[in-house]
Amino acid sequence: MSKLPETPKSYLADADRVGLTQNEIYLAEAGAARDAGDEETSWAWLRYADLPPYALKTMKNVLGADFVRKQDFLCIGEANRVYGENWLDA
Repeated sequence: MSKLPETPKSYLADADRVGLTQNEIYLAEAGAARDAGDEETSWAWLRYADLPPYALKTMKNVLGADFVRKQDFLCIGEANRVYGENWLDA
C-alpha cells in the first residue's frame, strides 16, 4: 500500500459529518469538493473511499487504466483479487 498523502482540503461542514461512517465521509467530501468545482480534490477524497471493484473497472473502461493508476486508489487490492493482478492491462 502506498504512503498516505496529506488529507485533502475539506469542503464538508462538521455538522454534515455527524452520523456518517468514515467511508461515507470520504464520499461526501468528494461530492462537496465536486460541487465546489474542485475536481482534483474530489478525486483525492475518492482515493480513500472503499469503492467496489466494479466501480474501479468502470472507471478503467470510461477514463482509462492510466487514470486509475494515477489516482492510486487505496481499495485497488480488492479489484486485483476479483479481476486478477493484471486487470488494468487487460
